[in-house]
Amino acid sequence: MATVGFVPRAFRPLFPLFAAASLLMGAAPAPDARSQLLEAMATELTRNQQQLKVSGHEAPYFLSYLVKDYQSRLLVARYGAVFQDDDYRERKLGVDVRVGSYDFDSSVADSLDFGFSTSKGSSFTARKEGPLDDSPLALRTALWLVTDEKYKAALFQFLKKKGEDVYAVEDPKRPPSFSKEAPATWVQPPVAFPFDRERWRKLAREVSARFNAHPELFDSEVRITADKATRLFVSSEGTRLITEETLYGLHVSAVTRAPDGQMLDDSRSFYLPTEAGMPDDAKVHAAAQKVIDELLALRQAPAIVPYAGPAILAPEAAGVLFHETLGHRLEADRQDGDNDGKTFKGQEGKQILPTFLSLRDDPSKRDINGEPLNGYYLYDEEGVKGQAVSLVEKGVLKGYLMSRHPVEGFTQSNGHGRGQGTLQPVARMANLLVESSKQVSDVELKKRLIAEAKRQGKPYGLIIRDITGGNTNTSSFGYQAFKGVPRMVYRVDVKTGEETLVRGVEIVGTPLSSVNRILATGQRLGVFNGFCGAESGNVPVSTVAPAVLLQELELQRAMEGKDRPPLLPSPAAPTATPPS
Repeated sequence: MATVGFVPRAFRPLFPLFAAASLLMGAAPAPDARSQLLEAMATELTRNQQQLKVSGHEAPYFLSYLVKDYQSRLLVARYGAVFQDDDYRERKLGVDVRVGSYDFDSSVADSLDFGFSTSKGSSFTARKEGPLDDSPLALRTALWLVTDEKYKAALFQFLKKKGEDVYAVEDPKRPPSFSKEAPATWVQPPVAFPFDRERWRKLAREVSARFNAHPELFDSEVRITADKATRLFVSSEGTRLITEETLYGLHVSAVTRAPDGQMLDDSRSFYLPTEAGMPDDAKVHAAAQKVIDELLALRQAPAIVPYAGPAILAPEAAGVLFHETLGHRLEADRQDGDNDGKTFKGQEGKQILPTFLSLRDDPSKRDINGEPLNGYYLYDEEGVKGQAVSLVEKGVLKGYLMSRHPVEGFTQSNGHGRGQGTLQPVARMANLLVESSKQVSDVELKKRLIAEAKRQGKPYGLIIRDITGGNTNTSSFGYQAFKGVPRMVYRVDVKTGEETLVRGVEIVGTPLSSVNRILATGQRLGVFNGFCGAESGNVPVSTVAPAVLLQELELQRAMEGKDRPPLLPSPAAPTATPPS
């Protein structure tokens, strides 16, 4: 983790340490194209900050430029053959122009940004793309056009907001529009982006071919991805950043139908920050076999009726529960929007969880017990260093995940302004960490599950060992609810303790009721790595949690399917008629 330094407002060219080391050895370093582009961005930003103004109106008080350079590799195999083998690269531009002041400015949510000219004639929209060539002039020209467009739209929105303010009741507690943050500078050395295409092609073919022997699993896929994002960021406050991130993914998935027509799917995913950290061939083959075995078992498993009773969520499933029920509701932007449910607004200092549970989010954490975390990053999309945040301590609400959008009582960012591509950042989770002071062994947790089921007069309790994901509603429209999609659900007989695999249900519930019915937790921490979708797009996240025992969990019937599976066996199936 780098130490953040402070720089004056005037731009100073950044000089990476690796280049300085080359000079000491007598070798002339190769020019760093990234720093040259960053300097071009700063030059164009300074020009606009000093000169951009419509007569009789305000000049921008804040500007920032973001360039994101994406490189992607994709391999997809099915039935023992490669179906996709693609490379992709693009540079996207993000420009933020604000008129007014930190206290009250022109900013609106992306969904409300309707600033455009209604005068006669053809309209023009600047393209938000940067040059793939390392051309400072081309980059400045692209930024110039977008900045002009954004400034005019900002003036339009500022005047509109001032007009709307005439009708609004004065609110002495209204927070500022934008937080003031200290400028930071950081140049990350280039990150290697290897991709052993031949190895991955061979592995993808071999692993996908395993499914050919099981015609009941009528479709399957092996998907291998590699993504690199290089980010250049400058702001009128003096922030200058160059960061690079790589993420490799390997996904094995398959689908089948139960005899009653219900669609069943299963998968295994691996996310790693380096190619060297990716699983070896044997581990990938084992994961594919696990998917096959689980789907074949699920096809034979009985469907159960809706259920409300005690249940254990394994660590990965518990992570999804905390992510959906609490994490999203502790993203500060949701305490301020007119259309949000504001679940925890005004609850600071009050108990919202059982006293043995604490919750924090830490973007600076790279791994847990050697397992990498998807949500790791150095700086957020607004140029603020990612910081660890204590959200809940011993059940008591302490704070929120903050972007540069202040809310009542919380005026500074803690580096959680995140977004996909160049979408407007909002406060989002990164690495959500659940901690418990009431831990018991897995054996004891199961004993308590059975005891609670007996107390409630239930013939069985449930153990949910795997989960696909979930979603939640945080708006003020509709019910405050969440849903989880469990994959491997086991019914535990209260008399014998025997576990039976079942299917056909989804987790549903109301957030506060569900998490306050946690009776105890396990000792082992599990990591759920994935991507979270919200207003600002899909961002990589992780949740780290122990297993939890809930006094009551509600499961509703999953969507029923009545479609027939394919009528003929797959041509690749061992029993298929060979070609003549």
